[in-house]
Amino acid sequence: MQKKKELAEDFIERRSEVFKKNLNKYNKSKEDKYLKWLPDINRKGKYGLLKEAWTFMVQHNLEEKIFIIERFKRIKKGYPITHKKLKIGDIEYRFGYYMVGKNGKRENMWTWGESCPIIPHEDLMKLINKAKKEGTIK
Repeated sequence: MQKKKELAEDFIERRSEVFKKNLNKYNKSKEDKYLKWLPDINRKGKYGLLKEAWTFMVQHNLEEKIFIIERFKRIKKGYPITHKKLKIGDIEYRFGYYMVGKNGKRENMWTWGESCPIIPHEDLMKLINKAKKEGTIK
């Protein structure tokens, strides 16, 4: 039986609620489990980032693709790390996207894009301006 596809607007609302809950839980507890942990290039160390803000936007000509800009604040470092100049409190941005899967167990389900996003010319500045307006980009 084929799973019914979730509308982009519903997916955005659902993911935003998850992000808000995680942010609120971290702000109350300061527990590491609410951070996004990224590995250091040396594969031994890691960085704990707090997702502070995010902006979603559907691609203008493809309703099954949603762009996201996320603002992260570096909260913790797990040593050893390679890049000594990266500081606690640094702000970094991640550009990503979700797409509706077309086959296998992810068919008709929103799935994180596993490569760098390709953004149409018509959408790039619109996405950046939306992120500025929403406060994701300061």
